[in-house]
Amino acid sequence: MIWVVLPAYNEQDSLPKLLPKIAGTLQGKPYRMVVVNDGSCDSTAAVLEGFKNTLPLDVVPHVINRGLGETERDGFEYAALQCDPADVIVRVEADDTHEPSYIFSMIEKLEQGYDVVNTSRFQPGGGQLGVDGYRAAISRMANLFMQFMFGIPGTRDYSCGFRAYRAQIIQDAISIFGNHFIQLRGLGFTSTLEMIVKLHLLGARFAEVPFVLRYDQKQGNSKMVSSITTLGYFLMALLYHWPFGGWKSQYRQLRKLYREDRQAAVERFGLNSIRRRTVSRISF
Repeated sequence: MIWVVLPAYNEQDSLPKLLPKIAGTLQGKPYRMVVVNDGSCDSTAAVLEGFKNTLPLDVVPHVINRGLGETERDGFEYAALQCDPADVIVRVEADDTHEPSYIFSMIEKLEQGYDVVNTSRFQPGGGQLGVDGYRAAISRMANLFMQFMFGIPGTRDYSCGFRAYRAQIIQDAISIFGNHFIQLRGLGFTSTLEMIVKLHLLGARFAEVPFVLRYDQKQGNSKMVSSITTLGYFLMALLYHWPFGGWKSQYRQLRKLYREDRQAAVERFGLNSIRRRTVSRISF
């Protein structure tokens, strides 16, 4: 089964186009959409209510806007609790900039043995439409910084959230990291990077498929506050490489153990162990 997680904030104009598009793409496949309505102050809630009787749709509401980090956390936790380990979880932007047709190429990669498949603007055949030169340059530099700092094999596009995951690896990550799977929740779009960094620490195998970001289809302004997100990237790099017990050293043995014995890794690095670790208890 395919679980499509969509964080949504003020997407009354995009969702009436996107939800039927997802439904049409996945027609004939078992799927369910999970939309986390992050305290939208427009008609997003009414739009979603109108689709609940015609589409396989669950809505997770936030009374107030909590930001992308908490929205992603709640959406993935909801899907992980409902799904089977053999299922697939796909994260899609609710602003209609991610074409659902790429879901199938990501699933094909998962079937080759990978745990996480990114869509990448930087692979041959990828690109972006509707993005001005300044924003494109900033995005490219940010991704080069992330590649240098985290060096996840098989990954070139670190900041695009359009990804497919084996459900089991998300379930295991939540069991191991708990509420700190997405730890830097108040720092803009940092959570999109943090998820793959934590899965890399867990030992996930990554691949990418080329994709074209359709920013020209976006309704309204970007919700990213670039200064806060940039701060989050630098803070995550610090937490990752911190010489006195940073993430990289804390979980040095986790990657190898997880690949050899998944259950032993979950038991050894589970919640009770994580709570005793000083660095990983920092929350934002």
